[in-house]
Amino acid sequence: MIQNVFLKKPYLAWFVKDKKRLSQESTMEQIFNYGNWQDYTKAEKELGIKKVKAIFEDLKNRKRTNLRPKTVNYFNLYFTKYA
Repeated sequence: MIQNVFLKKPYLAWFVKDKKRLSQESTMEQIFNYGNWQDYTKAEKELGIKKVKAIFEDLKNRKRTNLRPKTVNYFNLYFTKYA
């Protein structure tokens, strides 16, 4: 379960009381914004690169996104090359 990343790193979703109830989209958004590369690779390994890319595209294309411009740029380049 991808939400298990919060058990060792609760600061990734510091504002959520019950971290196990977060959706995959919310979990990935927190990893994209606050996680490190190890957190991301763990998520990619668990979900698969195609699923992670789909979640990223959904988050990026929302009317109001919480992803930082540098994060969006980096992962656009990353997914173009590897997904």
